[in-house]
Amino acid sequence: MNTALITGITGQDGSYLAELLISKRYRVIGAVRDTQGAYARLPEELLGEVELVAWDMSSQSAMASVLERFRPTELYNFAGYSSGAGMYDDPVGIGDVNGLAVARILEAIREVDIGMRFCQASSREVFGDAVDYPQTECTLRNPRSPYGAAKLFADSLVKIYRQHYGVFASSAILFNHESPRRSLSFVTRKIAHEAARIKLGLATQLRLGNLDAQRDWGFAGDYVRAMWLMLQQPHADDYVVGTGVSHSVRGFCDYAFGCLGLDYRDYVREDQALHRPAESVRLVGCSAKVKRELGWVPQVGFKDLVHMMVDADLQTLSQQPANRRGKL
Repeated sequence: MNTALITGITGQDGSYLAELLISKRYRVIGAVRDTQGAYARLPEELLGEVELVAWDMSSQSAMASVLERFRPTELYNFAGYSSGAGMYDDPVGIGDVNGLAVARILEAIREVDIGMRFCQASSREVFGDAVDYPQTECTLRNPRSPYGAAKLFADSLVKIYRQHYGVFASSAILFNHESPRRSLSFVTRKIAHEAARIKLGLATQLRLGNLDAQRDWGFAGDYVRAMWLMLQQPHADDYVVGTGVSHSVRGFCDYAFGCLGLDYRDYVREDQALHRPAESVRLVGCSAKVKRELGWVPQVGFKDLVHMMVDADLQTLSQQPANRRGKL
């Protein structure tokens, strides 16, 4: 039986990957900061299906002890600060957790078992002010935020450890990927959640930033499947994972509210104070390589993704007592 260790297992990506690996009869270990708190945050589908272990991103020796104990055949790293509005907050913390901690993981792998396979969850933010469109594995990296810079540092280490030390290490350069498990701090979930609340009479308005901002949105479950495929290959490499198609925030609103028989123009208001910096760059991922070399094809399209998110929030909110229905 293969054993996989997943950092950040309680998050969107980690939980979807855990479900995928369990379906493939893996033993799944979730590496978390606080095991008791993590049990409370696990999706119901994973309760009793995964093992949790304490994981310290600041301690290479503690990481090595966990790897020695469980001897995973595969390690997936989702832990760290997330993107979005927080990309500019706490640059030192972002640099340590999203960047330097990856060096600790790779060193721990070298110390315990160099045959262990490692996949780093990277980000489209490494491209920043991209000069190419769409972006490929060969596009110049030019991050514009502490988050993007830390992810680029981690990607560079992955390549160095692969080429110089012989570690089987891959970076998945993930473009925006969403699901009903997305945090409410992300615009897609914010839209789906508030559209459902408006439909139920629990809210009357949604304020957003730049409605014309463009994003390459895919389904998180599809993207973690691409990461699993990366570790099944004879050789490690880095891959861009995206849909190759961009949609505006306005378009997302239009379809999300339309799923509920509503016109978004009656409820959505653009707020200049909520505009994010550097929105003008169009980041769209070219996944020709991951499709060609790994046979990966996304299974959930944009409209199905939006419908999935809206339906999930509508169902959850409908089942909650009125005094527990969330507000933003």
